Amino acid sequence: MISVRGQILLIILFWNSDCQIIPRIEECGLSCSQGIHCKSKPSSGIFNSFCHDAPASLSSTVLKSMKISTVMKCVQGSPCSLHLNIKGTLSLDENIRGLEICSFSLDTQQSQCTNIRFTRKKSKLLNGKKVQIQFNCIEVNVAQHIYVTMKTVPNYCEVKLSQEYYVEDCRNSDVGKYIPSCSAGKFDYNVDRAKKIISVNVSNFLGDQDYYIRLCHKWFTCEDIGAFAVGWLAIPDARRIQLCPFENDTKALWDNVVYNPATQTLAWEPACPVLVMVNLCRLMKSNDHCEDVQNSFKNSSEKQVKYSRVDTHPRLCMKFTTKQGSWVKCPFAHGEFPAWKMRAAAVAEQIQVFFTSQTKAQFSVLVCNRTQLASCESIGMHHSVSVGDSVSIAMSREMCGTTICIQGWRTDVDYSVPLQICDIHCGFRGQTYGDGNPAKVMTHRYPSNVQSKTSWRVDGVVNPENMESSSVMNRSNV
Repeated sequence: MISVRGQILLIILFWNSDCQIIPRIEECGLSCSQGIHCKSKPSSGIFNSFCHDAPASLSSTVLKSMKISTVMKCVQGSPCSLHLNIKGTLSLDENIRGLEICSFSLDTQQSQCTNIRFTRKKSKLLNGKKVQIQFNCIEVNVAQHIYVTMKTVPNYCEVKLSQEYYVEDCRNSDVGKYIPSCSAGKFDYNVDRAKKIISVNVSNFLGDQDYYIRLCHKWFTCEDIGAFAVGWLAIPDARRIQLCPFENDTKALWDNVVYNPATQTLAWEPACPVLVMVNLCRLMKSNDHCEDVQNSFKNSSEKQVKYSRVDTHPRLCMKFTTKQGSWVKCPFAHGEFPAWKMRAAAVAEQIQVFFTSQTKAQFSVLVCNRTQLASCESIGMHHSVSVGDSVSIAMSREMCGTTICIQGWRTDVDYSVPLQICDIHCGFRGQTYGDGNPAKVMTHRYPSNVQSKTSWRVDGVVNPENMESSSVMNRSNV
């Protein structure tokens, strides 16, 4: 059993498949062309390891064109095995009695040698003729790195062929299917979310082989998390199975949202790769929605998504969208960071707008026509305001409508949320809204010069009934 922490993935890898077909043989052997009878026997390689000077009549090219490939020996009722298929060309000479073929494993440091002899009488008659030799009885393992040599007998210096060779691994579809050591077995798992434990059961595997399993974060490669346990087959490049029990639990990925007050930077760093669209949004309480902030969309192509010079208003949130849905994190919702407030007061035929904030800030104000929930078209000029100052907006009959709003936002940051005061009614004091409650906005009848004063405010803590707002599907506060 393996202890699991929130965002960790259980990975048992499958490598990409190579579709090359491995030739089959039923039995291994030796063959020589030109009708020459040849035979082989195992050799230690020791007695032929020291070379001698070649006779002057012997060409250094009597050995040429060694080729190596892999064949698969499959006998009914027995598991298949891999063998080297070695081919070479030798020019017969009276000074040569045979060949020695050796394979040396660079992985295990073990060697296998075979001595090949020709019938002396027949070879003398064909002196100078080229003979093709094929030998395929050297058994190898999956993914072995092999060094193969072919020498004359006796061993003449400078008359030698050598070549490195890599045996196919379990990514080859033929090898992966028919070689027992490539079997990854069958894995079943159960996740105990309360105890944060994954129980893994392995079946249909080789009883005499070790298997390993690990937890990792799946980036472009699998980055280890914790120690190995029993799992995939413990041979080089063994086939691995990948299981991601938390791939649909993307909600936990959105927790790592961090704000740096010194740089005014809002950042999110995923624990593992995920295809997600990230953007900032304005939380609007009235209809459980978060309205997208323009020009803030970013893809998660890098390990970190950053937004510089961000307003710390409680309604500024970060939205994450995947195929499974959308999630919203509101890092400033708890009031831990200074938030600004917009207030308005009606005096006679003017609306006075002013802002309060614990830090220095610059704002802009305008009157707009809210044609849609997220769209408010300007119907007047912009007014710039600093903290502690106010701006007066002259009343007009065009402002007496349910779609007319006063909108304010910060201009000294790159990302800010606009706040709106809407439903500015004109008429007698005490006029009611559609819900039957007394109006809490300016009441004014033209052309009288009533000196009554009505005020209202919009901020991140108090949400007046006449203020447009909303929230978000799957919304949560950081």
